[in-house]
Amino acid sequence: MEDTSRLCKCLNFFLIFTIHGLLVKGARSKVYTVGDDEGWDSGVDYGVWSSKYNFSTGDILVFKYLKSQHDVYEVTEPTFRSCDDSTGVLARYETGNDEVTLDQERKYWFICSIGGHCFGGMRFGVEVNAASGSNNNSTNGASSPQAQPPPSTQGSDNDNGSSKLYGPRRWSLGVCLIVLAVLFELFY
Repeated sequence: MEDTSRLCKCLNFFLIFTIHGLLVKGARSKVYTVGDDEGWDSGVDYGVWSSKYNFSTGDILVFKYLKSQHDVYEVTEPTFRSCDDSTGVLARYETGNDEVTLDQERKYWFICSIGGHCFGGMRFGVEVNAASGSNNNSTNGASSPQAQPPPSTQGSDNDNGSSKLYGPRRWSLGVCLIVLAVLFELFY
C-alpha cells in the first residue's frame, strides 16, 4: 500500500511540473494580425508594420483579406526578391483569414501572388527568434534598408500581439489541474 502511495505522489509531482512547463511555453506566444487594422491589402507598408514587433517561435500571423482580391504565399528569399511565384513557393494560403504559425527559428518570407501586388508592396519578411529571444530583423523588399524606428514607449510587448486564442483558458485549466493534483495528494 505504501508503494502505491509513493507512486501516486511521484505521478502528481510529474503532472504538476509537466503542466507548469506547458503553461510557461505557451504563455509567451502571441497572435499578430498582419497590417493591424488594415489587414493584408494594398497600400500598407508591411516593412514598417513588421519592424514594430519581435517575432518568436510559436507566434501566429493572421492574414485578413478579401480572398477574391488577394492571397498569401510563404516563399523562399529569391522568390520574395523577384516576386516570381513560378518557383520557391513553400505554402499557399487563400481563405481570406489565414493563420500561419511561426514554428521555427528562421527567416519567413510572404508575398501576395495576385498580379502586381508583390511589386506594389504586398510582401515582407520576418526573422523569428527562439521564444526567449528579443531581436527582430524584419525586411520589406520593396524599399532599401532603413533605420529601425525607435522603441515604442508602450514597452516591449506589442499592441497587436495578443496571447494565443486559448491562452487564458490554458492558464485556467492549468491552475485547476494543479489544484486537483494537490487536493488528490492531500486526501488520497
